[in-house]
Amino acid sequence: MVEASVANNYSGFVDGLKGGISIAVGYMPVALTFGLLARTTGLTLYEAVLMSVLVFAGAAQYITLSLIAIGTGAFEIIFTIFIVNIRHLLMSASINEKVEEDTPWKKAVYAFGITDETFTVSATKAGKLTTGYMFGLCFISYSSWVLFTGGGYIAGATLPGVVQQGMSVALYAMFIGLLIPSAKKSRKVLFLAGLAALFNSLLTFAQFSTGWAIVLATLLSSILVEWRGGRARNE
Repeated sequence: MVEASVANNYSGFVDGLKGGISIAVGYMPVALTFGLLARTTGLTLYEAVLMSVLVFAGAAQYITLSLIAIGTGAFEIIFTIFIVNIRHLLMSASINEKVEEDTPWKKAVYAFGITDETFTVSATKAGKLTTGYMFGLCFISYSSWVLFTGGGYIAGATLPGVVQQGMSVALYAMFIGLLIPSAKKSRKVLFLAGLAALFNSLLTFAQFSTGWAIVLATLLSSILVEWRGGRARNE
């Protein structure tokens, strides 16, 4: 009975590894870029890799770099990332209904590995998922992100100093590149971005710290857009 359980877990783990290969490959350029930008932001190799080890959330880590670059305080950074990553609570709850029952600590381990990509792969897989499958899926994705973060940081050392300094601009260019496609598909996204920019400008003019201006602008714009959307649906 025990041998059958071990064999089943091993089979599920291997299946998860196979399912996560595409995610691991997709993470490679993003993690390499993150490592490179972390270097230009002023983080050490240890700090950059440790962030990927402890946070494991691409968008959140990129936002953290931009906040560090402008001198934002630790509390404001943590609060902002909490808002950005709050969707993970819903994703984890959804996956919990699809995975077999197991001990809480095992659920906590693979819940840490839930990202937009691992959620999509696991949510669209047919049938009940095993704990072994989730471990395999999250392990290969997590390993790719952490390893290529370090690789990007180390590779950055080979670039000329002028190029390294110029890479700080790439961080903002990347956010614009992420925003434009979404804005083209949805007027709501465009309105949300414009409103957040307006609130941020007003709060900065009112002499709020940069970090708190971003946090409050994010909250106010999100609440206002959702309130407006709710009213429109009820009318």
